[in-house]
Amino acid sequence: MSDFILFGINLLSGLFVLTLGSGALIIIYFYFSDIKQNKHAIRHNYPVVGRFRYILEKQGEFFRQYFFAMDREEMPFNRAERSWVYKAAKNVDRTIAFGSTRNLDIAGTIMFMNCAFPTLEEDAATPSPITIGENCQFPYTTSSIFNISGMSFGAISKPAVQALSHGAHLAGCWMNTGEGGLSPYHLEGKADIVFQIGTAKYGVRDENGNLSEEKLKNIAAHPEVKMFEIKMSQGAKPGKGGILPGRKVTAEIANIRGIPEGHDSISPNGHKEIRSAGDLLDMIAFIRQTTGKPVGFKAVIGSIAWFDDLLNEIEQRGKDSAPDFITIDSADGGTGAAPQPLMDYVGLPLKESLPLIIERLKKHNLKEQIKVIASGKLITPSKVAWAIALGADFVVSARGHMFALGCIQALQCNKDTCPTGITTHNKRLQQGLNVQDKTQRVANYNKYIHYGIGLLAHSCGVTNARDINKNHIRIVTENGLSVALDKLYENHH
Repeated sequence: MSDFILFGINLLSGLFVLTLGSGALIIIYFYFSDIKQNKHAIRHNYPVVGRFRYILEKQGEFFRQYFFAMDREEMPFNRAERSWVYKAAKNVDRTIAFGSTRNLDIAGTIMFMNCAFPTLEEDAATPSPITIGENCQFPYTTSSIFNISGMSFGAISKPAVQALSHGAHLAGCWMNTGEGGLSPYHLEGKADIVFQIGTAKYGVRDENGNLSEEKLKNIAAHPEVKMFEIKMSQGAKPGKGGILPGRKVTAEIANIRGIPEGHDSISPNGHKEIRSAGDLLDMIAFIRQTTGKPVGFKAVIGSIAWFDDLLNEIEQRGKDSAPDFITIDSADGGTGAAPQPLMDYVGLPLKESLPLIIERLKKHNLKEQIKVIASGKLITPSKVAWAIALGADFVVSARGHMFALGCIQALQCNKDTCPTGITTHNKRLQQGLNVQDKTQRVANYNKYIHYGIGLLAHSCGVTNARDINKNHIRIVTENGLSVALDKLYENHH
């Protein structure tokens, strides 16, 4: 027995010395490697130790999220917002205790004005259905206020698309395909589909990249496809087309889009056929005539002059030439990949652009005909209700539904390394995304968004969420005091 113990001690001693020796050799190698290289000044001046700088810098974003950031600090979405979505999706207790962690003194803070006599449960009403494209051959009617924004198959994975499709059907909301074309997985859940036509026209392009009438008809033949959306620009990258890195362009995605496998999928900056307001109306008319279904466009608002030209052109041509809907994307919208200068500095946020568009539509008596869809960081009931109060008919969200699928805001959407399997085509990482489980979470999230905006509406004394308006909201100004929303925008305009 003593011999065995002695042998074990000698073995462990040997392994310890070997480990120390190996470690010393590695450190010596790193030392000379760092001294000789001239790419990294820190490593050259502080050999070996300087390497920790890069390790800590990389790990810092993860440590901040879990240990150092306060509940309301993180960007683009803070922990409090994400936590509400997770709880709603999982159908667990969404109440909080003791007091709000939300700072009510910051300029821009929105506050809903409760009524002394709130709406009683027996008097509450569900939002009435709204019809988009009443004059179309196949108009679309829906009661769903909150819907799934554009996320292409390619930007997100097969199981993510499947879960969203089945979840949307369960919730009774629509799902936007994003600009990557229509995949079998979008259709799988039998949900209502909005087909997005991006600048590259994936899914409806001919061999020369032009809009194909035949392929439009093929897409429209699917009963699930309810509307067509022309993507003019996107909030996270105004003036830049879609970007799908080559590592995410699999054979299947390449086939659906009609592009080479493994190559970067870079959409043009704009539609080559649309160089004016008149051109946009011409394309809307062509798609509507070809498909018989409602047609609108998506744009982030920057310069407003072109929109005035569009409304004047509609006035000249007649109201029948108008788009059936407009999706207004915010400058703080999301994406899988975008240049930082565009994401950080271009376009108007929704708080400015939405009222500008609504005001102009009313001025031209087009507000009833052209439905308005708001998009951009609207992932909680309060934000959705705020957009409705400003005049939006519907709200769409992509990142909110990504959180419902389990997104942890790892900020790796463009790297094909998403740890939750949502934005990666790595089969191993996708294994954690259970379609059946996530389907229910998507439906739960949609349900509690609608329930939450109902709570706000009843607190304000109206019977349903669509009746919330600017009179029910106040905004904190720079002096720390609030002003009524309608008064604020009166002064703004």
